Parts: sequence; structure tokens; C-alpha cells
Amino acid sequence: MRSIWKGSIGFGLVSIPVKLYSAVQKSSLDLDMLDSRDHSRIRFQRVNEHTHKEVPYEKIVKGYKMDDDYVILEERDFEDASPEKSKNIEIESFVNIDEVNPMYYETSYYAEPDTKSNKAYALLMQAMTKSKKAGLARFVLRSTENLCIVHPVNNVMVITRIRFAQEIRSTEDLNVPKSVEVTKKELDMGLALINQYSEKFDVSKFKDDYHDELLKIIHAKAKGKRPTIKKLKPHKTKSDDLYDQLMQSLSAKKGA
Repeated sequence: MRSIWKGSIGFGLVSIPVKLYSAVQKSSLDLDMLDSRDHSRIRFQRVNEHTHKEVPYEKIVKGYKMDDDYVILEERDFEDASPEKSKNIEIESFVNIDEVNPMYYETSYYAEPDTKSNKAYALLMQAMTKSKKAGLARFVLRSTENLCIVHPVNNVMVITRIRFAQEIRSTEDLNVPKSVEVTKKELDMGLALINQYSEKFDVSKFKDDYHDELLKIIHAKAKGKRPTIKKLKPHKTKSDDLYDQLMQSLSAKKGA
């Protein structure tokens, strides 16, 4: 793996040099966009809207539109906006990781110690593991300030980028019923159904079947064939009554 960021994790007065590596990878198939007439690949170009000519990548700058003109930003401007965080993941506080709403999570990076002696790295990881706490920090990645959670996973420090509060949309505009009367009998049955389906979280049980099936179709079409794909049929209850639906759900799970 190739590191995507190099800096340090700040823990009080302790500085831990680290390298970041992407901890996730896409499972989707790499599909190209083609012209249906001759199957030639479609190329995207960066074109000047006035001259209609392609602009070399090194000539592209970033700008913020203000009134009818643009204010051009240079790489140094992004660094100056947060100089103390440009190469430092400064832990500002420690929190219970289960208090972080999953809506805030974005993506994760492995943090590898960048020194021969990694005692400070091991100390922070063991302390967080024993206290069941995670570090809340900010750092700059690709000219953008990020909020993140620093937490141990399988004896490795992980930096998980999370969203800022202002990035989460309000629910005020949603047409969701404020209060719906649910009987005690229905609630008890719902809880029983949840308990029956409850198990220890194990993400390895789930596979990306869609892309596996799509790959089968691709290989079959390459041979001039078309495979038969089994379609899942939704199970329908015989009753429109919520309680009856819950009862039938419980019976179906027991039968399975």
C-alpha cells in the first residue's frame, strides 16, 4: 500500500509520527463509458467555456465566485487557513465511540507509526482500548479540514473521517407522522420479533452478491450466452393487520 498522508497524531504534549493508508476499497466493477455505435471509450476533457479548448491540468486553479468575479486560491491559502493542523492530527478530546451517530461516519484510514520506536503509538492505543474511549480530532487532508475519530481496531490505530454537524440536513421538512398510536400488544410483538432476529454483528457474513452476479453475466455474454438469474420474490402476508403481520413474521423466522 502507498501512504496518502504523512504527519503526526498529537496527544497532549506527545507527538506520534504516522503515515496514513486507505483502509477501504471499492468492490464495484470498473466499467467504462462507451459510444454505443462503435464501442469506443468516451474521454472527458477539461474545456475552457469561452475558447472551447482543453486546459492542461497544471493550468487549472481553484476560485471562489464573489459578485461577478473570482477570487483565486493558491495551495498556500489552504494551508494558511489552518496552519497548525496541516500536518498534525490533534486530539482535542476523548469520547465514547458508541455516542457517535453513524450518520457522521465517512471513510477510514490505517495509521502506521513512522518511527523505529513506536512506544507512544502503543501507549495511546492500549490506553484507548482499556478506557473504551476514542479521540476526537481535526486535520487537513487534500487542502480540506476534516473532523475525525481516532480509535484502535485489531491492534492498529484507525483514523475515521466524520462529518461536521452542519453537513447533516435537518429533518424538519420531512413528512413524518409526529405521533402514531401503537398498542401494547403490537409493541410487545415488535420487540419479540427484534429479539428473535438479534445476533452478534458480523459483517463478514454479507457479500456483495450484486457485483458477483453482474460479473457472471459479463462472462456469459462474452461467450454469447445469457445466464438465468434467480429473482427473489417478496413474501406477502395474508392480512393487512399489523399484529397479524408480526405474528406471521415470528412464525416464518421460527420455521426458517
